Amino acid sequence: MDQVRDAMVSDPRALPSTSSARDAGELLTRPEVRAVFVVEDERLTGVVTRKTLVSRVVAEGRDPSRTLLSEISEEPHYTIAPDVALEDAFRFLEEHDVERVPVVENGRLIGVLSRSVLQRRLAEDEEPPEQE
Repeated sequence: MDQVRDAMVSDPRALPSTSSARDAGELLTRPEVRAVFVVEDERLTGVVTRKTLVSRVVAEGRDPSRTLLSEISEEPHYTIAPDVALEDAFRFLEEHDVERVPVVENGRLIGVLSRSVLQRRLAEDEEPPEQE
């Protein structure tokens, strides 16, 4: 049975907690990057999104170059383990209505699981219908 580790994207966009909001903003300008994961010693400590930057930096009048990610990152709402079965992972994403979730093993960020990638993967694994 395939597991999350078989469908996750390894090497997700992550920055150390000592990086600046400006560093995160530069990554988030790329259309394919929806969130930047914040790590300390490879351990996931938070998430920064465009919304985070607007509400916690711009709206508060903070200097993005001097604002550390450790000051503004939000705790991840959800994480998932790499050994979860893909069908269970898909149900989890659907149940919580999330598009992607960080994959964490022993506290370390090792990947990210995307609902769209997972849907394609599950569709490829389906048995073709029997011909009559």
